[in-house]
Amino acid sequence: MSHVKRYGSVIKIKKEKLAYYKELHKNPWPEVNAMIKACNIRNYSIYWKGDYLFSYFEYTGKDFEVDMKKMEADPMTQKWWQETDPCQIPLEDRAPNEKNWASMEEVYHLD
Repeated sequence: MSHVKRYGSVIKIKKEKLAYYKELHKNPWPEVNAMIKACNIRNYSIYWKGDYLFSYFEYTGKDFEVDMKKMEADPMTQKWWQETDPCQIPLEDRAPNEKNWASMEEVYHLD
């Protein structure tokens, strides 16, 4: 069995962009989904509540930083982010190395 690391993160959503954001994610671009999988991310979900989006995914790779650089370099992912980034408001208290989404601390997990 491979090692799985779980990630949760949070960001604010602009109210006027929420419908567009949801519409984008109803029909995500196949190339973006393929890149997410190629970067060893599985079981990826985004939830919405009020002013916030919460994401959860499982990472099954060996080098998260390398895989994230691979994703950042992908032209289709960059185009996707040009659509999604303007919908979001990064939290002020995110870590200095976090571009947009702020990491959350896992406090409980049950398999």
